[in-house]
Amino acid sequence: MDTQTLAMAQEIDFSLLALFWRASFIVKIVMILLVLASFWSWAIIVQKFISYRQARREAAVFDRAFWSGEPLDELFEKIGPQPAGASESIFASGMVEWRRSHRQDGVLIAGAQARIDRSMDVAIAKASNALTRGLPFLATVGSTAPFVGLFGTVWGIKQAFEQIAISQNTSLAVVAPGIAEALVATAFGLVAAIPAVIFYNKFSTDSDRIIAGYEAFADEFATILSRQLDG
Repeated sequence: MDTQTLAMAQEIDFSLLALFWRASFIVKIVMILLVLASFWSWAIIVQKFISYRQARREAAVFDRAFWSGEPLDELFEKIGPQPAGASESIFASGMVEWRRSHRQDGVLIAGAQARIDRSMDVAIAKASNALTRGLPFLATVGSTAPFVGLFGTVWGIKQAFEQIAISQNTSLAVVAPGIAEALVATAFGLVAAIPAVIFYNKFSTDSDRIIAGYEAFADEFATILSRQLDG
């Protein structure tokens, strides 16, 4: 490499901001989309950390109250028919249907057990939807961001070769900026995809565990009500 070419290469600014501004319009759009996807993914990740921690805390508090030996009617009166927590909502839905299944004279309406089970299943489904909301976006970013970044890289390399053909110069000073700009797009894609994949897997596992806890409680509560129905 001659001294003039080396001096030209050293004068080129290879900072991320400079590479972005020198990139072609298509590559800029790719980079912006990937940055926005990354920010939105991290917003979902932070929100899920908070909501899952609240869900586990609420479930633990309610479990202690439910198994404390306090009469179910008294616990229901404290919680009310429109509770905020998912565990309380499942319990309240079962209790509301239990009370509706009794006529004013105290006689039980037929099919009460099935209606109670369906009512709690609906509450579990709503809790499940709330827990998994946003996870499909993480999955989409994790699976598509590398390919979007690769598209930007391919397009940037194409532009770099076009510049080489126009200038009829294959020196490092001509080739390096275009290649660097193209590779940044792939880097942005990986930066967006890797956290999205990691936390999607984590939150999917966490949500399955929390929902399994809701289902286990619903089964136990249904068993308790079934004993009273049989009695």
